[in-house]
Amino acid sequence: MEAAFQQIKGINQVISGYAGGTVQEPSYEAVCTGTTGHAEAVQLDYDPALVTYEDLLDIFWTLHDPTTLNRQGNDVGTQYRSVIFYHDQKQKNVALKSMHAAQKLWSDPIITEIKPYIEFFAADDYHQNYYKNNSEQSYCQVIINPKLAMLRQKFAALLK
Repeated sequence: MEAAFQQIKGINQVISGYAGGTVQEPSYEAVCTGTTGHAEAVQLDYDPALVTYEDLLDIFWTLHDPTTLNRQGNDVGTQYRSVIFYHDQKQKNVALKSMHAAQKLWSDPIITEIKPYIEFFAADDYHQNYYKNNSEQSYCQVIINPKLAMLRQKFAALLK
């Protein structure tokens, strides 16, 4: 998701990291054990005059599979669960409404968690700008490139 959101107008910063867990300052290795309760997440700083929260949610629903429990593609574990962390009641309501509207995109039920934001921990530097720094790796070619192609096709009006 990091690479996709970096291409959207109004996005000032995208930080990869972890949220929703119980351990302070978790390492990538600890999160991968599934024992910290964290999900891999991105934190977005954006200008709502250029891109709306609703737009960001539309991208979220389209570019990943929100119907699989604790899984994204070949990545399996609680850290790969689909989750939206909201900052206030308005964001929660918008996310719930968006989730109901997005169900038409999927034949299986959406199981995305919608949870209150508590704390976000940035991942190590080597996890930031992963696609930009590793675009020739097979993971980027096989997993990320098709998502970016879909982004360009379905959300062209929102691109930088």
